[in-house]
Amino acid sequence: QVQLVESGGGLVQAGDSLRLSCAASGRIFNYYAMGWFRQAPGKEREFVAAIKWSGGSIYYGDSVEGRSTISRDNTRNTVNLQMNSLKSEDTAVYYCAAADRLGAPPRIDREYTYWGQGTQVTVSS
Repeated sequence: QVQLVESGGGLVQAGDSLRLSCAASGRIFNYYAMGWFRQAPGKEREFVAAIKWSGGSIYYGDSVEGRSTISRDNTRNTVNLQMNSLKSEDTAVYYCAAADRLGAPPRIDREYTYWGQGTQVTVSS
């Protein structure tokens, strides 16, 4: 089992930056691919970013490409998502997820096994 706890969400203005963090505990974190997804009211869950266990492969969703950076610290069992130039359409609940995979990190939510409870990000325009 892997337990994931997100933090860092909140209410920000359009154009601001925000850093989300996900703390993992339980099984060996180092060998899990990690991902961030988000879900806005009335919309499907959307892929945001993913990072390989080693940090060697990183993917971003089209909507955040160029504005976001995912990183991980395997010594601290954390994965972070830095988001810049936030827009109102970034408003959503952001979820951290873990996949027991050594290869390329998944970009599809059903390929992730463990999920955090989510953290709300609200961007006011």
